[in-house]
Amino acid sequence: MTATSRSRVVALVGPTAAGKSAAAQHLARRLGEGERSEPVGGDRLGEGAEIVAVDAFTIYRGMDIGTATPTPQERAAVPHHLVNELEPEQDCSAQWFQRRARRVIAEVLGRGHHALLVGGSGLYFRAVVDPLEFPPTDREVRAAITRRHPTAEAAFAALRVVDPATASRMDARNHRRAIRALEVFELTGRPFSDWQRSWERYEAIFPQLEVIGLDLPRETLQERIAARVDAMLAGGLVAEAAALRDRRLSRTARAAIGYAELWDHLAGRVSLAEARERIIVRTRRYAARQRRWFARDPRVRWVHSTDVIEAIAERDDELHEGARLRQ
Repeated sequence: MTATSRSRVVALVGPTAAGKSAAAQHLARRLGEGERSEPVGGDRLGEGAEIVAVDAFTIYRGMDIGTATPTPQERAAVPHHLVNELEPEQDCSAQWFQRRARRVIAEVLGRGHHALLVGGSGLYFRAVVDPLEFPPTDREVRAAITRRHPTAEAAFAALRVVDPATASRMDARNHRRAIRALEVFELTGRPFSDWQRSWERYEAIFPQLEVIGLDLPRETLQERIAARVDAMLAGGLVAEAAALRDRRLSRTARAAIGYAELWDHLAGRVSLAEARERIIVRTRRYAARQRRWFARDPRVRWVHSTDVIEAIAERDDELHEGARLRQ
């Protein structure tokens, strides 16, 4: 079957431990069933649903426990994409992810199936669904600029000349960001502020994109995070971290929560109890950042994790009513 208006792109986003994976399984079945008695246009909404993981870390092999990668059973029940695709040594930039995910989504829609985007990586989500531009980078150019402007004061003085709009919005102490803005200008001839304008618009490239945000009360989410960390530790996270310790992990893979803390434990620098507490605290802070990121997106319809099916059913009703009025 070729892609039609019946194939939908639905996103399930929100903070870690909010229940996205479990909800995605239910939602994928709901989308694939097409059970409406009076479907839009007199036809089923589709023949199936496939999950596209929008996550910076579950894309890596060998990090299943620490990244809460969907289990083999979950992946067998519903087709999953962008899971266990890269080795931890490989970097996963937002630009690479954008190209790969869009190609996968096009293939899913081309089969006449629904694409269910699931994850909490806000940067990667927007890179996939919005027409964002990513300026190029060049290590040698950046190094040369750093040599010319070795201090934050010098870098910002140069940035104010070529891109005052960007300089006015940056922390004048952030040397690295100033160098990056100068690098972009030198490589493209365009001020960094030009590239940033696309981030200010929430204009999805997928028609009628539906975005459902899962959230829980703060106290409940914190309890779930602690319980998840304990389950990961009981499930073999220490051994998983040990297996990765001597590998040359990419910058992206190394940023996954839990591994650095357990490497400190394995090196004898902290106890397992201390490592556990650090993982919990860091995960809670990450969840708070995820909430803030998605709270800025006006497309997100926030629901409790148990209300996902009801939210999509309400959206179906809106589509049916719109179709009826157009007749």
